[in-house]
Amino acid sequence: MLPTNLPTFDELPRFHSFSGCAWDVWGKDDELGTINLLTEEVVKEAAAHEIRLGKTICLNWPVNFPSKPMYGRQAPRVKLWAGHDDVVNDDSLHINTQSGTQWDGLRHFGLLGYDVFYNNTASGSFPKGYLYFPDPNAIDQKQIKLGIHNWAQHGICGRGVLLDLVRYYTASGAKLPYDPWTAHAIPVKDLEDCARFQGITFKQGDVLILRMGFIRRYHTASQEERDSLGSKPETFAGIEQSEDMKRFLWNNHFAAVASDQPALECWPNLDFNYLHQVCSADRRLNLYQLFGYIQQTLLSLFGMPIGEFFDLEKLSEVCAENDRHTFFFTSWPLNVLGGVASPANAAAYL
Repeated sequence: MLPTNLPTFDELPRFHSFSGCAWDVWGKDDELGTINLLTEEVVKEAAAHEIRLGKTICLNWPVNFPSKPMYGRQAPRVKLWAGHDDVVNDDSLHINTQSGTQWDGLRHFGLLGYDVFYNNTASGSFPKGYLYFPDPNAIDQKQIKLGIHNWAQHGICGRGVLLDLVRYYTASGAKLPYDPWTAHAIPVKDLEDCARFQGITFKQGDVLILRMGFIRRYHTASQEERDSLGSKPETFAGIEQSEDMKRFLWNNHFAAVASDQPALECWPNLDFNYLHQVCSADRRLNLYQLFGYIQQTLLSLFGMPIGEFFDLEKLSEVCAENDRHTFFFTSWPLNVLGGVASPANAAAYL
């Protein structure tokens, strides 16, 4: 059954300096977070109402891109080789699970200063190094707690909602008012105005998808500009880090949120460029806990999946052509026991 008595953001308790702690909503042993909202009823309703045209759209950027990832992540490597007189081919794939189109899992980002992850899971409880499970009948559940396999085995399927901010901002013929490759914070008001512009009313359990322009910009950039992304300081447009944004994402009870940017949120937080210079280290840490790094709240307090690098260019075209921005959405992350993150393997059906 779809829960109808979910607390509002302001009704959620605090965890020390953090507002919006949803650990009690799904129970102390929960490992799904807001994916709990994707019930059988939600999936059935979305499939029945959203698939009308028979169109299917891949939302995954080729795993080869970006060839020089950001945030110090390893570049993807695809190796092909032949055997048996060149009539049989194999290949191998080496990637960082967060270098391209991906979901941040619940093991990815904890609460600064408190060393805990979703549902008060101690950071020290996660194993490091290689995970090895020779016997599928003898898996230590403590070793894989909060792993990406939980979402992989449930699936992230339901109604998807595209807020095409690029088209919204440029509908009048104006230029996009920001460079997606520079730090620019998109406020709640713009998300709500874009939804009204597109005629969208949110439903509980929606997967919110934001087109902000990174991949569009990547396709028009010079090779020199593309190559520089992996070595220069990261600066990207994204949603603002604010209590209003947390309230918006929780109170609409989205099951997950994703964008076409390398980071969902504005990077770095513009307010802290100044604060970093004028505040002591302890004061900066407290301020970051309160306002910075909204992924702390989404992953560690809400249990809400964060998707990044989603390729929304084709979806944007089809949605605009048909004047509808909702669709049936599916995503099946890699079924990696104890994994931190995963390629999204996402698609839209209209």
